[in-house]
Amino acid sequence: MRTDIFARLDREPEPPKIEVPGMTRTRLALFGGTSAFYLAIVVAVLLSTWLVTLDWKIMLFRPYQQWPGIHGFLDYYVVLGQRGPTAVMVAAWLGWRSWRQHTLRPLLCLGAALLLLNVTVGAVKLGLGRLGPHYATQVGSAELFAGGDIFPSGHTANAVVTWGILAYLATTPRARRYLSALSAVVALGVGLTTVYLGTHWLSDVLLGWAAGLLVLLALPWCEPVIAVAEAWILTLRDRLRERLRDRRRLVPSLPVASGGPRPGLFPPRPAGPEEPAREPAREPVGVAGGRRSPVARG
Repeated sequence: MRTDIFARLDREPEPPKIEVPGMTRTRLALFGGTSAFYLAIVVAVLLSTWLVTLDWKIMLFRPYQQWPGIHGFLDYYVVLGQRGPTAVMVAAWLGWRSWRQHTLRPLLCLGAALLLLNVTVGAVKLGLGRLGPHYATQVGSAELFAGGDIFPSGHTANAVVTWGILAYLATTPRARRYLSALSAVVALGVGLTTVYLGTHWLSDVLLGWAAGLLVLLALPWCEPVIAVAEAWILTLRDRLRERLRDRRRLVPSLPVASGGPRPGLFPPRPAGPEEPAREPAREPVGVAGGRRSPVARG
């Protein structure tokens, strides 16, 4: 008899009723406010305002030299913002959830979020071409249009999206609150870690937070497309299964007996030109009250 721990690993007998988040007024307000904040950061850097001055002050302060004791730990902690490792970890968890809940929505939501992130963040990175602190050429300059690719911070934006998608897909309000707080702490730590290590300006991190949050807030607009994609994938899967079943029906399956063929499994071998045809073996007359047994084929 199985314990409760192993019973929980089974698939749920019926798909649960999952409430898909919609674009509510609150979410729209947050999306508008975050968009305004995003635009303000970009304008502040383009105009080389006080924000760029603050970037340089922090860079010249060199936090990694002021507190060298935590450098080793933060080198590992910043991995929580790298797209490859985090995507694999989160995809494994969401894949298990998809299997349990009989739906592809968790994995498709993750794919849509990462696609939006790569397109939006990548376009701004390449368009503004900002150099990082370690490659800066002129003190006080915004270092824009110089062939760089660090504005906004990809580590920060990826941490917001990758860990925030867990809160977005949570099925209960309590889990959503806890996961939102946890993902916010992780994303905040990853962003500040890049500033400590000197790989990003502070303004890069601020824009990365905003970029990641915009992707999460825009996901409800992608839900209809996700639903269509899920239906198409499931239909394609059913068709492939049906084709495999049809092929299995067309291929005859013959049982193979150990120790040679048994009587009755195979038809008699036709006689060759040099081998005379053998008569089928018959039982002697008088066995079992005169009844004759069925013909045994050799």
